[in-house]
Amino acid sequence: MTNRRSQLIELTNRFVDAFNRQDLDDVVSFFAEDAVYEDSRGGSHKGPDAIREAFRHLVTGGMGKIRFDDEDFFAEVETDKVMASWTLNLEIEGKPMKMRGLDLLHFRGEKLIRKMAYCKGNPPTFTE
Repeated sequence: MTNRRSQLIELTNRFVDAFNRQDLDDVVSFFAEDAVYEDSRGGSHKGPDAIREAFRHLVTGGMGKIRFDDEDFFAEVETDKVMASWTLNLEIEGKPMKMRGLDLLHFRGEKLIRKMAYCKGNPPTFTE
């Protein structure tokens, strides 16, 4: 395994762990100042402040306790891109739910410059 591949795996695991700990500050710390997050509903959020607001409801407990479980992982070292599929376990109106999806992550060094999220089926609404 190449050194950069190991770094991409570690960065991705730490990023997912920040979500699972529901630590919004830590989640946002992974994004570069010029980063773009494209959500699964077609929205685009540029810069850390907009990204923070996009994740606030989900990460701060608005959907209850959340947990992302890894499924598949692919890294393209030459372009610093990762594809990570997952199952999101969460609560909607107090009922346990699961949603499957994947993220395409594009890194520059240790920072994310683009995160594109895709979900299988109709994703739940993460707004209040």
